[in-house]
Amino acid sequence: METNIPEGYQQTDAGVIPDDWITKKLGDIGKFKNGINKAKEEFGFGYPFVNLLDIFSGASLSNKSSLGLVNSTQQERSEYDLKKGDVLFVRSSVKPEGVGLTSVITEDLKDSVYSGFLIRFRDFDLLNLGYKEYCFYEEGFRKRLIDNSTVSANTNINQDALKSLVVAFPSTIEEQKAIAQALSDADAALAELDRLITKKQNIKQGAMQQLLTGKKRLPSFSGEWEVKKLGEIGQVVTGNTPPTKDPKNYGDEFLFVSPADLGNHKFIINTEKKLSLKGFNLSRKFPKSSILFTCIGSTIGKIGISTIELTSNQQINAIFPNKSYSAHYLYYSLSYSAPIIKASASEQAVPLINKTDFESILIILPSIAEQKAIAQILSDMDVEIEALEQKRDKYKAIKQGMMQELLTGRTRLV
Repeated sequence: METNIPEGYQQTDAGVIPDDWITKKLGDIGKFKNGINKAKEEFGFGYPFVNLLDIFSGASLSNKSSLGLVNSTQQERSEYDLKKGDVLFVRSSVKPEGVGLTSVITEDLKDSVYSGFLIRFRDFDLLNLGYKEYCFYEEGFRKRLIDNSTVSANTNINQDALKSLVVAFPSTIEEQKAIAQALSDADAALAELDRLITKKQNIKQGAMQQLLTGKKRLPSFSGEWEVKKLGEIGQVVTGNTPPTKDPKNYGDEFLFVSPADLGNHKFIINTEKKLSLKGFNLSRKFPKSSILFTCIGSTIGKIGISTIELTSNQQINAIFPNKSYSAHYLYYSLSYSAPIIKASASEQAVPLINKTDFESILIILPSIAEQKAIAQILSDMDVEIEALEQKRDKYKAIKQGMMQELLTGRTRLV
């Protein structure tokens, strides 16, 4: 079936683009070079070294970047140098979506070399520096790159595959600059939101430190606080997993919490896995307003509050607080204490806080009225932070749409 091509556009190997845009294979507009390989004892001293993590952390690198060190010779630093405008491609990645990600060198990195897991692309000045920060993330280009990668233990892309990839770009540097500026402005707005979210999170952390320890009292509240063990505050139950050999235990009806479902949000509203009625009846039930806390492995301290009756696997302990105690206050108190609780985990094959240890965790408590007042203040902060995070997610989606419009020429700026 033929595709209707708008007037002023052309069909190319890179898709439909404006008539006055150019398509070129990367091998025709630049040169590639694999990075340097060094023995492990050569790292930690010497000269700057760009590795995989530096690429994953951002779309550009400069002298302000925090780089590791490697013992490199003058000849190696000359052969594997990094100049302003160079692009580093990830050559090998555990996850397919990581292969071929790029970072642009925005200024000469004096005496620096780069990892053998990276490939340097040095173009012949047909692409604007700012444009290069974005053009290799266009969806069509990414798809072509991943389609040309190979899979063994990792997902890999080599020089020959990169050389064959077609990239589309405006014929004028002016339009490339305009596209880069628009996307840079979008990134600046996202960065400002990130800074604001971090600021609000720090303010909340300070408020938790003051309010949950009694260092700062709310107006109209006084009196001594008490110290209670969790086991004295409510019933503690450890989750269990219905037999996995019977697929009829699993379905899409009842929430079944694992550590992966905790930590990102205060309330548990969805889970990766769910149970059937049969599996649910075989599980230990946690009523609404239970606090779930991960108690094994590296995920110790992930926490959430149930909004309905649900179940969990055995990696999670839950507490159902008595009516004399605020579930929301306990949530914040356990969240604040999570690093200390994690550090106290028993050393076995994996770190573990068993049910008895969990019941013995000490919580300091004001009156129920003050508990609720403290929890409300912290909840209000959470609502504000969540609204900012939702706004950031919306901006990210808008920016992604902008990239597709601008990097394919569907929307023109000049």
